[in-house]
Amino acid sequence: MLESIKKKLGLDKNERTLRRYEKIVEEINVLEPKMQEYSDEELSALGRLFRERAAEGEKLDDMLPEVFAAVREVSRRTTGLRHFDVQLMGGIALHEGKIAEMKTGEGKTLVATLAVVLNALSGRGVHLVTVNDYLARRDAEWMGPIYRFLGLSVGVIYAFMDQEERKRAYEADVTYGTNTEFGFDYLRDNMALDASQMVQRDHAYIILDEVDSILIDEARTPLIISGPSEDNVEVYKRADDVARRLKKDVDFEVDEKERNVALTEKGIAECEKILGIPELFTEYQHSELGHRIVQALKAHHLFEKDVHYVIKDGEIVIVDEFTGRLMFGRRYSDGLHQAIEAKEKVQIGKENQTLATITLQNYVRMYDKVAGMTGTAATEEEEFREIYGLEVIVIPTHKPMIREDFPDVIYRTKREKYAAVADEIEETYNSGQPVLIGTTSIESSERLSKILKARKIPHNVLNAKHHEKEAQIVAQAGRLKAVTVATNMAGRGTDIVLGGHPESLAKEECARKKIDP
Repeated sequence: MLESIKKKLGLDKNERTLRRYEKIVEEINVLEPKMQEYSDEELSALGRLFRERAAEGEKLDDMLPEVFAAVREVSRRTTGLRHFDVQLMGGIALHEGKIAEMKTGEGKTLVATLAVVLNALSGRGVHLVTVNDYLARRDAEWMGPIYRFLGLSVGVIYAFMDQEERKRAYEADVTYGTNTEFGFDYLRDNMALDASQMVQRDHAYIILDEVDSILIDEARTPLIISGPSEDNVEVYKRADDVARRLKKDVDFEVDEKERNVALTEKGIAECEKILGIPELFTEYQHSELGHRIVQALKAHHLFEKDVHYVIKDGEIVIVDEFTGRLMFGRRYSDGLHQAIEAKEKVQIGKENQTLATITLQNYVRMYDKVAGMTGTAATEEEEFREIYGLEVIVIPTHKPMIREDFPDVIYRTKREKYAAVADEIEETYNSGQPVLIGTTSIESSERLSKILKARKIPHNVLNAKHHEKEAQIVAQAGRLKAVTVATNMAGRGTDIVLGGHPESLAKEECARKKIDP
């Protein structure tokens, strides 16, 4: 009863907020004809005038209708996309430091431009966080013309940029990047010996795309910068040899839920017997070897190749469990990475010691204003409110939802499940409808790919092993008869256009015919 009252009150509050937003949207709509009458030069000049007014102390809230109306018209002219009224509501929610829940396909990328432009007028910079490098670059390139038309500079940060490039990206009015890139740059700045070596500036305003993934799923995941420590790689080989000789549920127990391994009394005795070292886990001088054995057991029984990591060019590369992407340059800590290297018989690197660390939760809290967007925030509304003080506003859809969501189907065995999936794919493929199949790991995507090959069904596989072809595969995933098998790297923020992306199709055709467009 109490929950239903709470829910009703919550809905009423959401509706009251939306009614307030509707009045602001009316003000924006009144200004639209005026904006349409401006020449490109006159419209572009508004950017400079807006900045001057903000510098003179005019409140951003008071400037909102005019700025949003200008951004809407600039977007129409530069990208061909005009903000709908519900998208304007989403932009207002973002400006107010709230989380805008907008359903899939409602144009969250375009919505962000409204709040970004308005808040960039302060001159303190706006950070827009996406879930991966691909989306950061795509969105910066796609929305960039809007910002530049109004005199705002755009930067993007991604892996393997040098310090000067990063500094320039942060000096821009608008900076796109992933949560990890922003977080690691903050840690590196804190380790800098001189202010000139720092790349970030103010932490004024941040918009988090797929906010539930960043602030809920990954909130407590620590970002760690580490340096090499003195290490003997032979220790890992010895530990791996011992781990291979121990018996599961006899010498050790595996807790898959907690992702931990514990040796039994019999297992400890067996380790001491194999190594010829009494009191292996109690004598200080031998405790390191004992710890390495436990890590080796974790490597063998909790970490799977092509699920948690891949082997690329003779190196162990971690697969991000949330995004399905390869995390080049990242290593597991506490000797676990070396244990996996020993298990896979690749070159063993030195163990690292922690030099600096922060969680995403604590990093985000440093910003003066935080806002977010996602298609699924209402389910975590309480956590957002209690942990971050963020209010969730459910934005209505532009058109009524016609998508049908079917209940889950559970099979007794994996064999039956994959057979049913393949049958469904074949039937849909024959009808001409494009199909996207989501899998949880590289291993399962490749298993399904083998089944489809056996049935002679043409398809593309998008996983961390084929990330170089991501843009090309995603661009054509909506074409007639397209079948795409993807891990969760295509799960968030990926825009698949029915019929295929015309610009990408044209580029592909030009490349095939060796025409310079």
